[in-house]
Amino acid sequence: MSLSRNYEMMYVLRPDLSEELVNAAVTKYQDLLTENGATSIECDVWGRRRLAYPIKKFNDGIYVLVHYSGDGKQIAPVERMMRLSEDVIRFLTLKLESKAIAEPEEAEAVAVEA
Repeated sequence: MSLSRNYEMMYVLRPDLSEELVNAAVTKYQDLLTENGATSIECDVWGRRRLAYPIKKFNDGIYVLVHYSGDGKQIAPVERMMRLSEDVIRFLTLKLESKAIAEPEEAEAVAVEA
């Protein structure tokens, strides 16, 4: 039995891509996640935003946020595909902790008691 965890992945696409190419890239990575066993995939295209610092001579980028569930085996193939792609200028995948939502409430309770 494989343990399913929640992941958050954000990637930044080149700002000079057309809307069709952005949609094609989002679909490509979403399909790759599905092929590698990811479930509950939710993609949110944030659109063009200013970067904190220039990356590959770009000052802007098209941000895409993806939430999905999986066993972690999908991370390496997707990140490898992004690393080889000229359209993706930056990416990051994070494993979300299931108890991360409850922690702020516990911290408030401790602060009130003190």
